[in-house]
Amino acid sequence: MKFTVSSSALLSVLSMTGKVINNKSSLPILEHFLMELKDGVLRVTASDSETTLIGTLEVENVEQEGMVAAPAKVLLDVLKECSEMPLTFDVNENTWEIKITWHSGGSSVPGANPVSYPTNKTLAEDKTEVTMDVDTLVNGINKTIFATADDDFKPMMNGVFFNIEQNGITYVATDGHKLVKFTTEHSGEQAASFILPKKPANLLKTMLLKEEEDVTVSFDKSNAVFTLKNYILICRLIEGDYPNYNAVIPAGNPNKILIDRIEFLNGIKRVAVCANSATNLIRLDVADNKLTLTAQDVNFYVSANESLNCSYDGTPISIGFKSIFLVEILSNIETPTVLVELADSTRAGVFKPVYDDAQSSSTLMLLMPMIISA
Repeated sequence: MKFTVSSSALLSVLSMTGKVINNKSSLPILEHFLMELKDGVLRVTASDSETTLIGTLEVENVEQEGMVAAPAKVLLDVLKECSEMPLTFDVNENTWEIKITWHSGGSSVPGANPVSYPTNKTLAEDKTEVTMDVDTLVNGINKTIFATADDDFKPMMNGVFFNIEQNGITYVATDGHKLVKFTTEHSGEQAASFILPKKPANLLKTMLLKEEEDVTVSFDKSNAVFTLKNYILICRLIEGDYPNYNAVIPAGNPNKILIDRIEFLNGIKRVAVCANSATNLIRLDVADNKLTLTAQDVNFYVSANESLNCSYDGTPISIGFKSIFLVEILSNIETPTVLVELADSTRAGVFKPVYDDAQSSSTLMLLMPMIISA
């Protein structure tokens, strides 16, 4: 195996695919990149056994095709120190030594036999395949992933739920305290659903920022394949039934607050400094177009309050929320104005972005309240 390639182009592919690799793996071979050169295309595969990412790069100067397992950390460290220049890779297929040379020097890296690298998972014949708009897909992941859980006892909540219907796609994430539901238009022929784990979802979020073309998503009951222009992401899905999220969303909270999102967010951050470090509780009192934020920590004799102007339609109400959850929700809404819908101090609050014109998508964020003292 011998070829010449741009150092920066190769580093770009290796840096992206390398995000899959764990610092310590039970299989030493998974600390390597699988590099395969065929028909002028270099395929770089990285895997942690659950998630596999394949990157492709066209190579013009090919002397000999082949494949090798290259140590990921060493190879990345070498390439990071190379400015833009042509690099020649020469692999000895008897010893698996990888010689990398450039105009003024070179290095030698110990490779490994690629035969022991795990093969990629294949989907069942009855797989489902859909095409998704790249902007819609990245928005769906961006708006929901922060609300996923880290719960070993409820693994279904540790990912983003994709509910695909004939006229739309709904993305949902919840950790039991907060919930996000993002719905967008979609034209399809069949209904299907799956739960995408957090790690591949984060990888997709990064990869899609540079993608312009539609993404093909294929999946069965156990695995999913996301096909992009220069990358293929293969991952094991979270199996099981996702919680009935619609059952916890209030049908109609009568008390409605319209408020400047940035002022609300900054006010929470200022007041939260004095909140109890164990509970992070902030109290909201709303009446007469005024929202008052209050926090205190009786153990340290500190307290804070702030009053904000708002437009309020409803009866006076007091409710408590965890400040860090409020900050997360408001930080993941992009509009200048936010609508907060409340019922009473014991039922969930609903947060929605307020747009000036009609949208082809809708976002709903729900937050469970905390008990406040009278």
